[in-house]
Amino acid sequence: MGLGAPAHPLIALLNYDAVQVDLHNAGIGVTLDFYKITFKKDFNGSMRYGPGSYIFKEGGMAFLAPGQIVQMTAEPGDYQGYALYFHPDLLANHDLAQRIHRYGFFDYSVAEALFLSADEKLTMEGLFQSIDVELHNHIDQFSDDVLVSQLDLLLNHSNRFYSRQFQTRQGIYHELIVRMGERLAERLDEAVIKGLPSPQDLAIHLNVSQRYLSDMLTSLTGKTTQQHIHLALINKAKVLLNHTSLTTAEIAYQLGFEHPQSFNKLFKQRTNVSPAQYRRQQIGAH
Repeated sequence: MGLGAPAHPLIALLNYDAVQVDLHNAGIGVTLDFYKITFKKDFNGSMRYGPGSYIFKEGGMAFLAPGQIVQMTAEPGDYQGYALYFHPDLLANHDLAQRIHRYGFFDYSVAEALFLSADEKLTMEGLFQSIDVELHNHIDQFSDDVLVSQLDLLLNHSNRFYSRQFQTRQGIYHELIVRMGERLAERLDEAVIKGLPSPQDLAIHLNVSQRYLSDMLTSLTGKTTQQHIHLALINKAKVLLNHTSLTTAEIAYQLGFEHPQSFNKLFKQRTNVSPAQYRRQQIGAH
């Protein structure tokens, strides 16, 4: 990007208001060895990021994990706000190294940016400014501890704001949940041929990342994607047990299980009775 060397060997913060980016390599894809966090305060538009484009409405944030590809664009307007890069080795002696995988937004894909309220923007801008001050004024034996603490705080706020986003955009996500339920019903009807539905199947059909779907569902319903799949399987199994003469093994195969024992185990885990016991209880009730 034609910029100077970073102040710290494992973390760099670009304030695009203070640098001039060389765009002669625009269009070239680069595989990052770093985590990357982008903060756009007032940007409104589409920006190339990772394998696709993020749509930012009045600013926002996006996150990339190591091993993903970024592509420089030729649009000067893309280069505003902050871009924070940090290498996994920065976290090596801190417990954040074991916890960073919990921040699912590093695995989110295109169109899943974090949209910030005005107050949230102020909070994030203050955190980036604090990191900037630390990098340019206090490189000493305490720097790594302080920088990792600041990163931890930034990631915790990002987690909080994503949770808020899931809650405040429930209308959009309700439609997504309805579509997921419809797709689950279709897949269960095809399960004897296609096998058990998976979180990846649903995410691909809904055009969202698997981690984003699960985080959204957990925030709004208290259940992960896999738990929703299990619930749908159990409900379908109950219908078949109540209204058909199929054996337990036949029901298991119809639902996509390769082994009836796996079906029996899941059913008992979720209902506290075996499929056979459930059927007997229903017959007795009638």
